[in-house]
Amino acid sequence: MDDGLGNGENTAPRELIHFVTQQTRFTPINNILQHPEQLPSMYELQELNSSVSAATVYKHIQKLIDVGIVKEVTLDDDQRRQGYPWKFYGLTEEGRTFLNEHNLLAAEETLQQIYDTIADKPEKMVKYENAPRPDGA
Repeated sequence: MDDGLGNGENTAPRELIHFVTQQTRFTPINNILQHPEQLPSMYELQELNSSVSAATVYKHIQKLIDVGIVKEVTLDDDQRRQGYPWKFYGLTEEGRTFLNEHNLLAAEETLQQIYDTIADKPEKMVKYENAPRPDGA
């Protein structure tokens, strides 16, 4: 069965649901959904998940990329600015469709409202949050 995600025939929808809803992977998905541009940098993801190591956040983002739920998008060389991130992480179209079909996006608006209430963001996180993002990502 090819669901358009990951390795297709080797990943049944039930297995993929179980995979993405594990807390260590579902939390970064929620972080992506709550981000104002839905394209946080790795630094922003790590700040939002300070209870786990940066390596753990990175590892689980990579796993989500491998199965086709998350994509890495980069700024073109001419758009990059020193001191700002140039790699960002967002949902793939297929990932968004899959999550929506399995009712895993129901809290998207609430997540965005919660993010807006975070008052103690480090200065660097605010800077990164306002960094340029790739067009059409």
